[in-house]
Amino acid sequence: VASIDAPHRPSRARSRRDVAMPLARRTDLGDSNYAGLEVETCHDLQRCLRDTLDGGFDFLVAPLAHPRHRRPAPSARDPSAPQPAPFARSDLLLNSTQWSSQVVGKTSPWIDADSASAPSRRDGEAALRQELMWAAHLSLHAVLLPTPSFSAANYARVVNQFLSALSSTALWVRVPVVAPEAEAAAARGENETSESTTHRDPFEAWAIFRALCEGHPQLGVCLDVGAALPTDEEIERWVGEPVRAVVIAPAAFVTNKRGFPVLPKRHQEFVSLMMRRNVQVILRGGGDTSSERDDGEGDEGSGDAVDEHMVAVQSGGGDAAPTPAEMARMASDARGSENPHPMRRRWEYVVYLFRKIEPTTEQELQEAGYRDYLQAPLQPLMDNLESATYETFEKDASKYIQYEEAVTACLLDRVSDADAAAGRVTVLMVVGAGRGPLVRASLRASERSGRALRVYAVEKNPNAVITLQSLVESEGWGDVVTVVASDMRKWAFSERADVLVSELLGSFGDNELSPECLDGAQRFLKEDGVSIPNAYTSYLAPVTAAKQWNDAKARGDLKHMETPYVVKLHRHALVAEPREVFTFEHPNRSNVIDNTRYAKLAFVRGEAAKAATVHGFAGYFDATLYAGPAGEVHCSIYPPTHTLGPGGENMFSWFPIYFPLRTPVDVPAGADVEAHCWRCVGSGKVWYEWAVTAPVVGPVHNVNGRSYWVGL
Repeated sequence: VASIDAPHRPSRARSRRDVAMPLARRTDLGDSNYAGLEVETCHDLQRCLRDTLDGGFDFLVAPLAHPRHRRPAPSARDPSAPQPAPFARSDLLLNSTQWSSQVVGKTSPWIDADSASAPSRRDGEAALRQELMWAAHLSLHAVLLPTPSFSAANYARVVNQFLSALSSTALWVRVPVVAPEAEAAAARGENETSESTTHRDPFEAWAIFRALCEGHPQLGVCLDVGAALPTDEEIERWVGEPVRAVVIAPAAFVTNKRGFPVLPKRHQEFVSLMMRRNVQVILRGGGDTSSERDDGEGDEGSGDAVDEHMVAVQSGGGDAAPTPAEMARMASDARGSENPHPMRRRWEYVVYLFRKIEPTTEQELQEAGYRDYLQAPLQPLMDNLESATYETFEKDASKYIQYEEAVTACLLDRVSDADAAAGRVTVLMVVGAGRGPLVRASLRASERSGRALRVYAVEKNPNAVITLQSLVESEGWGDVVTVVASDMRKWAFSERADVLVSELLGSFGDNELSPECLDGAQRFLKEDGVSIPNAYTSYLAPVTAAKQWNDAKARGDLKHMETPYVVKLHRHALVAEPREVFTFEHPNRSNVIDNTRYAKLAFVRGEAAKAATVHGFAGYFDATLYAGPAGEVHCSIYPPTHTLGPGGENMFSWFPIYFPLRTPVDVPAGADVEAHCWRCVGSGKVWYEWAVTAPVVGPVHNVNGRSYWVGL
């Protein structure tokens, strides 16, 4: 299976002497086990960093230059004036490991490269260049950039120039999750939902800036979180954006009944959502750490808004155990000599939230390596699968349970109890038998239903045939199962089948040529024969998926931007609900079989929908394996009907398919999306073409299968 490597990311390695405590010591959530502290000023960098690490944090976010060191551009400086003092500290204060792994720089807040004042714009642009050059010199892991305005073309131009030159330093653009005006309204106790609708959405400023920078993979977002949060729908769209960090302001915290800082319940959910997506947490210092809002003030801090499980202290009853912050404070009080970092309580609370995240399941651990990892779909008729690929598919118990249920229902409907008692034998053919999991499922169905079977296992892969022949011998199937080493399209069969069973479905239903294969194999069926699956429908939804888009773009050619990929979508957000695309039914009794398809898709978002970015389309399928009096059985990765295993886990044999767009589409608030999708069949190949025609018109992708096709 072909794949696209994820972009290289700088190492976070530290020397043993400089290692700080990982957040909650978990390893199953990636970089979320790093937490930082942001400070407004830092007079003694060495001491500030030491105190930060001693406080449990992993890195410090500090100004690159003195906050009040406002300097003119070199072109505007008086040549006769004395040489200005250095705008930044010496790089000798820290060693290279400390600079690269324990410090995130932030640019001066006064910089405005798009100011209406020409001198201010000139000075701001020069200062931005100077500070970014200094950050590159230090090999910082990242630099935190100011929030862009809605007209930040010059700012983006300067950033673009550095993005193309930086080798390891990432640039994080600070963006508030709520417009500052709405945040202020919430602080005044006004209804922030109705109030915020009159303010421009900060997401739109980010979308404009990202578009100006062509979605560069080293450009990320740092979300600023205060006392107010937007709606769940507005939060969800950030999941598909390149969010690298979340800064939690002091105003976000409330005080629980015992005087400890906690986050309101919605804030807890938001931070946990980001942690599960490998987003790092930064706490902003400053202010009186004992002056968090009382949990009885405001809607966000009401008693039922704060999760009581997080704030209760065990007192012999059914209350929850104390939080780590409370335990640390109790231990400190007992010793009587500790002088903890002023942000320690908040840090301990964030640790608690991290620990509280539900543990990763065994299946999730197995899938972790595939998350957001682009894979080219299989070419089942052109290539023979390897043993490891078969093994991965065979681990998915949920799929074969569904097939067993479908065959059982089919046998019960086709063969009456009287005919079964009389010894009637049903002829069942498994086409594309692989290493035999569908043969096993069919034999289990035969035993459960009490209906006799004669099975033909048809397989073209000579290596899989060896396994099938070994199974027939070792399992004692010789009287029931006949192995046929042939391509199903060429086999000269000796008798017709009552039931035709296959698992030729792809992530988009038909993308692994199930229609063409089953149309060719239906000649095996009797006139009243049944195909399992009986029908399948594909679905598409516009998706925000910055990581997947960047990974495809990183290959640097048209081909990879016009190839559909199989991918375990993790950091993504659907922009609209999925719509039906193509449906195929088997057996196909049409006089003329035509497997070409066309669908015009209208994704209606509604007037209340917020602005979003579409990086492509996520594809799914829902297959009806069998439908009859004995039952209807489905096999699906379509989110509303996703097939679940015996333990409630999702079926994992198929990941969604991702159709990228060559250029992301920014969808305005309240706007709908219109797309078109074609399934084309030519001489020896099948391919897809797709295009967007609203809110903007884009090119048709993969014309004539120039970039991607599936061979017949």
